[in-house]
Amino acid sequence: MRGGCHDTLTRAHEAGFGGVFFRTVLDMSPTLDAAELQDIRDHADGLGMYLEAGLGKVNPFATPEMPELRAVGDGDILLGFRRMMEAAARIGCVELWAATTNYQVGYPGKFVWDRFRTDVTWSAQLAATRRFLQRLRPIALDLGVHINLETHEEITSFELVELVESVGPDACGIVFDTANPLQRLEHPQATADRVAPYVRQTQLKDCAITPVEGGYRFDLTPCGDGLVDFAYILSTLARNAPAVNLTIENQESRDDFPGPVPVTVLPMRDSDFVSSHADLTVPEFSAFTGLVYEHALRGSQSWSAAPPAEFGHAEAMAAVRRSLDHITEVRDRVAAVSRSLAVPA
Repeated sequence: MRGGCHDTLTRAHEAGFGGVFFRTVLDMSPTLDAAELQDIRDHADGLGMYLEAGLGKVNPFATPEMPELRAVGDGDILLGFRRMMEAAARIGCVELWAATTNYQVGYPGKFVWDRFRTDVTWSAQLAATRRFLQRLRPIALDLGVHINLETHEEITSFELVELVESVGPDACGIVFDTANPLQRLEHPQATADRVAPYVRQTQLKDCAITPVEGGYRFDLTPCGDGLVDFAYILSTLARNAPAVNLTIENQESRDDFPGPVPVTVLPMRDSDFVSSHADLTVPEFSAFTGLVYEHALRGSQSWSAAPPAEFGHAEAMAAVRRSLDHITEVRDRVAAVSRSLAVPA
């Protein structure tokens, strides 16, 4: 009996999911073994499931935190990315996730986001990321793959769109994580409108934002229990990216990731934090804060079937099933509305 990726695919299929999104192709095979990767592809095909994967961080100031990216290229990080892209393309994974930095668990206040590093400015990080993507561009075009940048915690959707447009949408796209942009004070509907023309992969998740001392606390919830309007999101994607796979990013089990439970607070009283969002308009920021307080007034709370310390395998599976039920219901409702609006030929 195989374990690893085969087991993940089998369990996802049995739970009613249509596919699996492995974070990187190295998670599928650390050595990029062609036979091993093809075996995983064949298993997914046999189950009738889609298979997606990614590359890693493309910000040169963050790649040292992922030494495996350099190691797979025998010390040459460009060669490492080329080898990962080639291995993925051979098994038909041509939409490839990437992101700019890591979330720095345990750091105080704004320093959980590398946007606020003091050794290098965020603008310098974005410029270095753009240069690195431009070096990857000819490889992507040659292989027929897209490097898709996630709406990650530290980067605004405005900055992502600029990156994609400057490198070229023929080589780059966007992975739409539906909750992360709220950490950048964006309204979910406005984010969807900005990124939809470039979306090639998704990571659907929801969140609650609660006013607390010093700012807003950010907590993940199952889809449908938080602030994200998935009817609007899926309708927007249906118009702009109808073929995109709808992938749910599940909350991680504490059995798999023990240790202190990270708590994210948006430090709204920190002027550097607020002023770093130069592209954010006053109307959108007002809509964002209105959404937060409207949610609070409705008495909504973060999903709390179990305290975070007790969030084990059973609780994690219950949460992702809850998300699946909500996304399935909304997807079917959006599709029904689209069909009713269609004009017969």
